[in-house]
Amino acid sequence: MIAAAAALAAKHRATLDQAIAAARGRGHFSAYPEAPSGKIYGETAKAEAEAAFNALLNHPFAAGAPQIGAERSPWGSALGVTYPALDVPALIARAEAAARGWAGASPEDRAGVCLEILHRLNRDSFLMAQAVMHTTGQGWAMAFQAGGPHAQDRGLEAVAYAMEELGRIPPAVRWTKQAGKEQLVLDKLFRAVPRGIGVVIGCATFPTWNGYPGIFANLVTGNVVIVKPHPAAILPLALTVRTARAVLAEAGFAEDVIQLAPDTPDAPIAAQLAAHEAVGIVDFTGGPAFGRWLREQVGGRKALHTEEAGINPVVLHSTDDFAGLCRNLAFSLSLYSGQMCTAPQNLFVPQDGIATDEGHKGFDEIGRALAAAVDALLKDPGRAAGVLGTVQSPATLDRIAEARKLGQVVRDSGSVDMPGFPEARSATPLLVAVDAGAREAWGEERFGPIAFLIRCADADAALDHAAHSARTRGAITALVHSTDEAFLARAEAAFARAGVALSENLTGGVFVNQSAAFSDYHVSGANPAGTSCLTDAAFVANRFHIAMARRPAAA
Repeated sequence: MIAAAAALAAKHRATLDQAIAAARGRGHFSAYPEAPSGKIYGETAKAEAEAAFNALLNHPFAAGAPQIGAERSPWGSALGVTYPALDVPALIARAEAAARGWAGASPEDRAGVCLEILHRLNRDSFLMAQAVMHTTGQGWAMAFQAGGPHAQDRGLEAVAYAMEELGRIPPAVRWTKQAGKEQLVLDKLFRAVPRGIGVVIGCATFPTWNGYPGIFANLVTGNVVIVKPHPAAILPLALTVRTARAVLAEAGFAEDVIQLAPDTPDAPIAAQLAAHEAVGIVDFTGGPAFGRWLREQVGGRKALHTEEAGINPVVLHSTDDFAGLCRNLAFSLSLYSGQMCTAPQNLFVPQDGIATDEGHKGFDEIGRALAAAVDALLKDPGRAAGVLGTVQSPATLDRIAEARKLGQVVRDSGSVDMPGFPEARSATPLLVAVDAGAREAWGEERFGPIAFLIRCADADAALDHAAHSARTRGAITALVHSTDEAFLARAEAAFARAGVALSENLTGGVFVNQSAAFSDYHVSGANPAGTSCLTDAAFVANRFHIAMARRPAAA
């Protein structure tokens, strides 16, 4: 054991034990406070982070040539940060040079290093919030939570699962078998061997939340990591890699155990990295086109973990809190302008309406009530800015324009004033009414603040359409509203078969978009929305193989 790494393992042992227990118990647990409070992070933490962020702007992030990078904040300004770029052969060579020393460390030492990285990332959560806000376009509060503590919890969760799996492997045993009059005695050694270089391909909307599980699952299982961020959201992962490299060096390991691999839209390197023979693991968050290429080209030869596209459904059968249903759905449709992989898109409603505590509500009346709830939520500009954030990519505005043509517009999308950010790119939810037969409209993901109110023959048909679309086209979340326990039971069975996490009758402060580390399983790997789950044993166990050596025991 390296003394510095062993000290980190001892320092963070209690946190790791708590995380392992939480993953087993599935109750609420968070190691990293989500409240952006000066009492927790320091009274000057926010101001210091803003100064540190401003100091990064319009400068190279680190020395080296060539420099690339053209990030622009969806809130309105270019970041002006550039990053040194290495070609793929150089990245691979550096990773291979660092691999043996990292693989030779004990799982406990690697876990200690990982938890120290997470600890320092948590300390710098205010800086990460600025970086996430101004690359993804999230509102500041979401950027702090999702980009900081919630992402850190997901990283810790991956470490906990990996250590649980690695802990099942005894390092050495004496094997004894009586074979007639002869006693056979062997000494056996077992070791977990890393799969190879891990490549983590980031997304533009949740670079840390989606990136940390793969990064830390790879590191703790002994794999070196190349982090390939989305060209529009490099800075959050650049900060992450910088922190990780500093901890690795202090602990006595090569910095190149983890590397940043930025690229540009005009000269992408993700495919070249993923296909390289030295790469054993690929984690990818993004669209289905590249996800399909990965499954076809590398999925049979490497460990592949993806989160791709989904068309998340809502089924309305009945409710005893119609106002709460509308408020809750309005928030889910509006949060981060519908750019969450868990956001609802397709609202399946019986053509004759539903029974509610306010009396029967017809199809059109439901549409008007949802539109009014969105309007009420977003009427205050300051609140609207915090809820909506901004639109990360201009392509989303084009999708909104196309979606308007697909049916009857129940609520149109529009821009909102963002106080303090006059150039911010914004869009409120678009709600379009269509018939269930219009699959060309609702049967594919339309990323952004776009939702369809889908007229179905009855509630059973609505459930069938929702579950079938999830199973065949992919979905990560589903929501059902019903006062009928038998209908809820049918929904639970249908969405379980479809591999979708189901929420029921949400009317208060829990929303279908939310996914809690250590309790909620995010993505199932059982439908086209992704190949893996964050986090279960399968997410970590194929990042290493078990090698055995045996010999007759010494007399």
